Amino acid sequence: MGKFGDKILNILGVESKLGEFLRPAANYTCASITLGGAGYPIGQFHQQYLAYVEKLDTRQAGLISLINGVWDAFNDPIMGIITDRTKSRYGRHRPYLLFGAIPFAIAYIMRWTSFGLSAGVGADKTGLILYYLIAAIFYSMSYTVMSIPYVSMLPTIAPQYFMRTQYKLVEYMMNSVGQVSSYIFTALALSGFNVRTALTGLPTPSADDRGRYMMVGLILAAWFLWPPMLSAIKTKEPSSLGQVNEPVNWRSLFREYALVFKNRSFRQYFLISLFFSMSRGFYSQTDQYFMVSVADMYKYFISLNIVAGISEFMGSPLNYLLVRYKGKTFCGKLLGPLMVMGLILNVFIGVDTAPKIKTAIIFVSAILYNFGFSGPGFVDDNIQPDVTDVDELITGRRREGVVSTFSNLFRKTVSSVMSYIVGASLKRFGYDPEVKLPSEQSPLTILGLKLDFAVFPSALALLCLIEIWLYTMTKKDHEKIKEVIRQKRETGRVEIDELEKKRIERIAGQKWEDMWIGSPEPVT
Repeated sequence: MGKFGDKILNILGVESKLGEFLRPAANYTCASITLGGAGYPIGQFHQQYLAYVEKLDTRQAGLISLINGVWDAFNDPIMGIITDRTKSRYGRHRPYLLFGAIPFAIAYIMRWTSFGLSAGVGADKTGLILYYLIAAIFYSMSYTVMSIPYVSMLPTIAPQYFMRTQYKLVEYMMNSVGQVSSYIFTALALSGFNVRTALTGLPTPSADDRGRYMMVGLILAAWFLWPPMLSAIKTKEPSSLGQVNEPVNWRSLFREYALVFKNRSFRQYFLISLFFSMSRGFYSQTDQYFMVSVADMYKYFISLNIVAGISEFMGSPLNYLLVRYKGKTFCGKLLGPLMVMGLILNVFIGVDTAPKIKTAIIFVSAILYNFGFSGPGFVDDNIQPDVTDVDELITGRRREGVVSTFSNLFRKTVSSVMSYIVGASLKRFGYDPEVKLPSEQSPLTILGLKLDFAVFPSALALLCLIEIWLYTMTKKDHEKIKEVIRQKRETGRVEIDELEKKRIERIAGQKWEDMWIGSPEPVT
């Protein structure tokens, strides 16, 4: 590549030739086009599709998500155990990307159409609610079959501390491809970027748009089908045929997952992810309602989301360099405040705000918010594989599936619960999807929309930032953890001074002698 190219690779921390690094990273992370991108249209449009098009009230739409989230809370841990125990010549994780792809595509279509069921439904919506609940559960199960093994695979195929960040940078790029492309396809299916309904001329969706939303499902299902299949075929993972599994005892499933909370680094990761996911949940589930019923700017909705996706993507290179030179949490500390600023700006939008001022605030807010949350999001994704190594320090076992289950929990279960919370909250504040104009909304409804869209997510984002500042493990700590695990595996003994031992005890939240690393027998 020449001296200039070598300097660029040195800045990026790529020790091999660029092609030698980029090819396997792209092969693995292309699945994130689906696993990262598919959730954006669901989060931004689906609850409102159920309310505006299928005529469910916000609480009914949220109830579907809540029940689905409860199901995920039981379903996801089982998948984590299964993938950790899988014996296959192709590895423990990647075959599931193939198994889940086609069911996922079918489920995606089901989420955007009831195949005529809703056309004849009257006041009793029970059958319609049941159908969309089945569709949601089918979607979540097929997503889980792919996502938990996918996340679990990273510590194996990228064992080094910073290599994982390099893979995460490529993953963010793939995620942005999925996000922006999904919004573009959605815009085309819904007849243009101003999202005006051709039949009614109204700036909001209506029952006349059922065919257009079915087209959204068909197009996106086809688009999201190939990435996980390609990732499964192209990624190389060691065979797991020789691994020895303890006899399975499903009654000990709860104990298996409770054990992970002994890990202090995991508890820190858990709170960072929880507050981050809840903040995003409030924002994304209220976004469309706010644009319709407070800002009266729904015609810009998809264009705004494309801008948001580009803004998030623009944060990725900066986050990567900050991780390389300042550690895995610094990008969250630096960019997180921008996320909070973007959220708070929306408080200043009112029914009587001048259109030009509203437009400026909305676009500036979206850019700040999405550029800003890329920082805490990068922290959340980057520290999760390292937490797996601390878990091994404590238990003496590689439990990527168990730890990765919580990543899936935050992506889906928390999002589902937040859908219900937002729906029930708006119902309590008197929100009616049939009332289209902001001037016709009650002051109480406007207050509820502002609380859900700006105030509550700002408070949760601040809590996320506090937890990021409290996170303990550094690159030096991780290298020492990997080294003592290697020593224990190879010799049964560990050479370590008292200062390093105390540091590891603080990271793990356990006394040295109570962990596998300091015990003659694995701690179970």
